[in-house]
Amino acid sequence: MVAQFLGLKLRLLANLFRRSPWQVVGVVLGLIYGLLVAAALVAMLIAFRFVDDVGTIRDGLIVVGSIVVLGFILVPLVFGVDDSMDPRKFSTLGIPTKDLCLGLAVSSLVGVPAATLTLVLLGTIVTWSRGVGETLFAIIAAALLLGTCMLASRVSTSIAAFLLSTRRSREFTGIVGILLIVMITPVVVLLVNVDWSKYGLDLLGGFAAILGWTPLGAAWAVPGDAAAGDWGTSFLRLLIAAGTLYLLWLAWQGLVARMLVSPGREAQARAYGGLGWFDRMPHNPVGAIAARSITYWGRDPRYWVSLIMIPIVPVLVILPLAVAGMPIEYLALVPVPLMCVFLGWTLHNDVAYDHTAIWLHVVSGPRGFADRVGRLVPAFFVGIPLIGLGSAISVSVYGDWAVLPGVLGVSTCILLAGLGFSSYTSARFPYPATKPGDSPFAQPQSSDTAAAVIQSFTFVGSIIVALPAIVCAVLGIFVDPLWNLPALYWGLGIGFVVLVGGIWLGSRTFERRGPEMLSSALRA
Repeated sequence: MVAQFLGLKLRLLANLFRRSPWQVVGVVLGLIYGLLVAAALVAMLIAFRFVDDVGTIRDGLIVVGSIVVLGFILVPLVFGVDDSMDPRKFSTLGIPTKDLCLGLAVSSLVGVPAATLTLVLLGTIVTWSRGVGETLFAIIAAALLLGTCMLASRVSTSIAAFLLSTRRSREFTGIVGILLIVMITPVVVLLVNVDWSKYGLDLLGGFAAILGWTPLGAAWAVPGDAAAGDWGTSFLRLLIAAGTLYLLWLAWQGLVARMLVSPGREAQARAYGGLGWFDRMPHNPVGAIAARSITYWGRDPRYWVSLIMIPIVPVLVILPLAVAGMPIEYLALVPVPLMCVFLGWTLHNDVAYDHTAIWLHVVSGPRGFADRVGRLVPAFFVGIPLIGLGSAISVSVYGDWAVLPGVLGVSTCILLAGLGFSSYTSARFPYPATKPGDSPFAQPQSSDTAAAVIQSFTFVGSIIVALPAIVCAVLGIFVDPLWNLPALYWGLGIGFVVLVGGIWLGSRTFERRGPEMLSSALRA
């Protein structure tokens, strides 16, 4: 039975090479990359065999190895993977649950991640082959680690396919993953700025001392403790590693048994009363398009995931600068303009998000002005409070209200200019975007470099046209506060001109290129 599952997994992998040439190239490059990484790690582990500092090597392997085990657990849950060996696909074959569990678990050893991990674990055996007992413990620990990682990956993948089968749940876990990355960022910045020559070994030892007694790092610590002569600790950690593998096996059996008799989670239908924003907005073409856009921004994950990312970006930018020693009062003035850049940039490919629904605009024949203005209404609903409240908070942290006009001018100019550029590019240069209903974290391949050029043009363009206001605001901070008023005037004036020009060009383009936009949507 196990041999049949292995053969099935090998045939599934072989089918990857029967796809289009470019997909085959991607698969081959992935295989080569995995093998090169594995070879480099194995070479390093073999070199460690001739290093006498056993404690440092053990601590390093515990910390890095714990991150690897955590990756096998979290990556399928947060980002999802294609489970070609889903237990539910075998529910009609009458295979005993234990045989199915064993076959699926062993088949997980066939793949690039498993092969890479196996090579690395063989390298650890060489690292700790400093005696008969140490080698034996290293072999046992490597086997436990391989089984733990593969079972953890199988359990996480099946949970993701079973409990996270609805689109909303997958989007939620993706957002949680992004937030986790943001939360980890301060730790990464701290580690980068640590004086490793002075505190590095103590910090590494502290992490290893904790992780070595957890299911994540216990197995990695076993051969290192044995090589250091601490056989009692090594045996206790070996028991923790074995117990972890046994608990994962029990969880895997219970999960498979449940999946064989239960369908996937179904999304609950929601009932809505009334016409929502269509009742609240003016009953004209601008109001109808604005109501539809506001509804999209509130319900379509492709929009609200982008909105969630807007306040996260300043955190990623400010934290490294703060750790590097830049004064916090100056950093407080950065978030609002930076968020305005991304808010204005969000709509640069808005027409492509409609996908084939753009035909409604083409056949109903609304004026381009109504379409261009209606799509901007949600951005103004978000941008106006953002600039007003955000600027007040930033200036209060800065401590001098004289700079408020400069912050308002720069932020307003960047937002209006970004929306102006987006009004034109979304009608003139739509490129393939994530389809409605797909994961917001997926991005289709573009046939050329147009997508990158359009993104760069819209993003950088709003900053370039705002340079007069930015220069005046900088002079207001460092030279004379009187420069803040010109920053406000320049910001409002330039932003308004670019916005009006973008709407005018976008309106004319939208009216002329309706069939081309529909054709582009059909090709996406």
